[in-house]
Amino acid sequence: MADTSHGAAAGAESAPGMPQLDFSTFPNQIFWLVVTLVVLYLILSRIALPRIASVLAERQGAIQRDLDKAEEMKRAAVDAENAYNKALADARQQANEIVAETKAEIQKDLDKAIAKADAEIAAKAAESETAIAAIRDSATKSVQTVANTTAADIVKSVMPGAGDAKTIKAAVAAIMKG
Repeated sequence: MADTSHGAAAGAESAPGMPQLDFSTFPNQIFWLVVTLVVLYLILSRIALPRIASVLAERQGAIQRDLDKAEEMKRAAVDAENAYNKALADARQQANEIVAETKAEIQKDLDKAIAKADAEIAAKAAESETAIAAIRDSATKSVQTVANTTAADIVKSVMPGAGDAKTIKAAVAAIMKG
């Protein structure tokens, strides 16, 4: 039994540490490293990278479609804004035209009403002037009659039998004319 334990200890001393660091296995390890790298390269270049490239291409295509759609929507928004501004300008123009037409109609009605009022005022003024002229003529005749009567009474009282009615009327008419 002592030999077996000694044999195990002797085997441990003769075995190198880590097998990866054993220089006698380096060529074999390098071979398998190259084989593994070549297989990994082939798998990546033939299978994984094309799939990744197709996914990236799809994503780029989706992004480009979204950008194109956003640009189209932006153009549509600008067109809608332009149409809105044009419609607003047209509505303002139409409102201004309606206001102008309404003002013209109101001014027309106002002019008719002013003309009618002016005509009525002119008619009443003419009527008033006629009435004033009639009153003036009546007043003048009344003053003349009163003046004739008063003058005749004065002349008769100051100089009895001195003047006749015709002379007194002519004298009063001359004084009234100025």
